[in-house]
Amino acid sequence: MGVREQARWSRAYLGHGGPPLDLLTARFDRHVYAPHAHEEYTVGVTVGGLEVIAYRGGRIHSGPGSLVVLEPGEMHTGGPAAPDGYAYRALYAEPALLADGTRGGLPHFREPVLDDPELARALRAAHTDLSRTPDPLEAESRLPWLLTALAHRHSTARAAAGTVPGAARIAHAVRDRLADELLTPPSLAALATDLGLSRYQLLRAFRTAMGIPPYAWLAQYRVARARGLLEAGLRPAEAAAAVGFADQAHLTRWFRRVVGVTPAAYRNSVQDRG
Repeated sequence: MGVREQARWSRAYLGHGGPPLDLLTARFDRHVYAPHAHEEYTVGVTVGGLEVIAYRGGRIHSGPGSLVVLEPGEMHTGGPAAPDGYAYRALYAEPALLADGTRGGLPHFREPVLDDPELARALRAAHTDLSRTPDPLEAESRLPWLLTALAHRHSTARAAAGTVPGAARIAHAVRDRLADELLTPPSLAALATDLGLSRYQLLRAFRTAMGIPPYAWLAQYRVARARGLLEAGLRPAEAAAAVGFADQAHLTRWFRRVVGVTPAAYRNSVQDRG
């Protein structure tokens, strides 16, 4: 491949010990895929240029900000539709991920190219974050939720019941388990089974009661624990490992979101006051 022909694969796991989900980041000037099909749904966001895809007997085009959904078993190709090529992010989701939270069988997408800027931004952000730090709880909190939203908004499937009775009780039970098992948190699928729920119902209940998804709650809880360790003199890398972040960069990303400074800057400032 030339400099502008790039494809990078990464793999996220949906919960600790959960199934894998593959993520592709690609930029092509000339490369054209041979006709092929996937067993999964292909969900992509075009981030630059223009792509042409042969699909269902026709040719479709996707430009910046477009969502593309290709169904399992559908033969297709893909290639540049303009001299400058195209760039995209894609994930490959098992059909059950899009069916959770819906009724009426597997979601069917009549249109493969969708205009939904909000969902496209959310999927692109999740793809970027998980390609960089494939945290299992984060992947399981974000991707199934977004894929269900995709099915609700754009497929023929109907949404399942919207409310989950006892949302506060469910959320507190999940919160307590995550706090108790800080270093290797259980998968949401396992927690949902224990509570007699689907994963989508658990996610909906948690978001309703807490206002944020489970991974965000746990990240903030880990940051609070890390602050105490930094104040006690631990280095950022040591604090990150002690509270369950993947590495120092993962701690830093969340520490800056919650506290407003890097862990190192915070450690230096509290030591200066001491």
